[in-house]
Amino acid sequence: MTSTMSGTDLSLRSLRDRPFELLKELEKRSRAVAAGTVTESGAEREWVGVAFRMGGETFLVAREETREVLGYPVVVTRIPGAKSWVKGLANVRGQLLPMLDLRQFLGSGATASGRNTRIVVVNHRDIPAGLMVDEVLGFRRFAETEFSAESPPTVIRCDSYLAGAFRRGGEVWPVLSLKSLVESQSFMQAAS
Repeated sequence: MTSTMSGTDLSLRSLRDRPFELLKELEKRSRAVAAGTVTESGAEREWVGVAFRMGGETFLVAREETREVLGYPVVVTRIPGAKSWVKGLANVRGQLLPMLDLRQFLGSGATASGRNTRIVVVNHRDIPAGLMVDEVLGFRRFAETEFSAESPPTVIRCDSYLAGAFRRGGEVWPVLSLKSLVESQSFMQAAS
């Protein structure tokens, strides 16, 4: 064994010949992590979000506000009398989900459907919504110390829905609050 091993690795290795005790220790540690009672010494708290591109700009949404990411559905049924940013309804695993063009809702032009186009499904108890974006870039992790409550200016007019930004090196990642977006009066008035 090397001297660079942590105490955690060392104690788990010492249990490798006792499988039952090893499983008990792993379960105990898993429950502690799930409950949020364990943080590594010196480690900063971490924020995780989903990064996406919209109109040439990159944004983040909190992982908790995102249910899932989908490809653009093959069949989207138009809704008569809806505003142009409401693309229609899609059947997603037996549930009807409204498909909405986020960029068009914000007044920055329509999103062209392409190979990279994705639907970010909002995780909201009362308001189901699938938001069409140009591309999803995956998860991004930031230390909470990289957060600034000051929202940067954006080309896409979404300032009233921004909840600060993360800054790392020369990059700025604005955080779009899906909760404030879907609960806004303008979002709730989808009829033309």
